Amino acid sequence: MWYGVVMAQRRHHYESAFEGYLREQRVPYMAINEAKRALLPAGARLALEGGGESEAIKNFDFVVYGEETGGFDEDGMEREGAVSENLLVEVKGRRLPRLRLADGSPAKARLESWVTMDDVEALRVWEGLFGDGYTGVFVFVYWCDDVPPDGLFAEVFEHRGRWYTLRAVTLADYESHMKVRSPKWRTVNLSSGDFERLWRGFCGAGAVCI
Repeated sequence: MWYGVVMAQRRHHYESAFEGYLREQRVPYMAINEAKRALLPAGARLALEGGGESEAIKNFDFVVYGEETGGFDEDGMEREGAVSENLLVEVKGRRLPRLRLADGSPAKARLESWVTMDDVEALRVWEGLFGDGYTGVFVFVYWCDDVPPDGLFAEVFEHRGRWYTLRAVTLADYESHMKVRSPKWRTVNLSSGDFERLWRGFCGAGAVCI
């Protein structure tokens, strides 16, 4: 399995940080340009139809491959391996400022979870094009002003002198609970409660836990 030995050119440090995180955890992935050529079915139409016009589908960022899992059952017999889901990842970068309570102790900042309807619609189309075994996922990567204190976040990592944390929500979960944030700008988000309940994470040791 290819692990992205040469890191793809990234416009935003959030995408670069997430790619570095995948490499650090040895999670197999492929950047979108390579993924489209290698995996899309022949003749797949890369456009959205609407009002008699076709619009190019907005790209996502990475295909992250599920790991084969096996192990042993309660009788000591080796289980047949099963493969976890492959993920179509759209990275959404957000700044997380340093917040302190009145006594100077760290405060838990509100984690923004907004995306555009273009993001939602495009990821839904990509999920359909890739077919069974591929799940669309929004990965919110938060750039922290300093090292986040223990206990506030499940996963914290450093990349090129900056600290990040991340949370992921599947497209299906997001669509089921999203609310309109701005009709003018066609943005949507999750309530704080829904985001806390729906988010998942990635695990170390090469295992994707979504």
